[in-house]
Amino acid sequence: MEGAPGTLYEGEKFQLLFKFSSRYPFDSPQVMFTGENIPVHPHVYSNGHICLSILTEDWSPALSVQSVCLSIISMLSSCKEKRRPPDNSFYVRTCNKNPKKTKWWYHDDTC
Repeated sequence: MEGAPGTLYEGEKFQLLFKFSSRYPFDSPQVMFTGENIPVHPHVYSNGHICLSILTEDWSPALSVQSVCLSIISMLSSCKEKRRPPDNSFYVRTCNKNPKKTKWWYHDDTC
């Protein structure tokens, strides 16, 4: 995935990892950034986990890999400042390796 032109991430390349359970498409895939370049974003932790509601509670079987990618591009594109989530250090030290096992708290619409 590439950062969209005219955004803070223009020209940057990112790699996403998708893992699908046997219940897909009724169960959302596990999606996270991987590789050397994890985007610095208020909803992306330094371990690659993404806080995005369509990856958990707002998932619908009508969504596709393409719609997930478009949502992530949109999330990155609307960002006004490159920074990590405030609880990044604590979360990365204590989280489950599977981001789907995290109980996310969707607390803002700033990015």
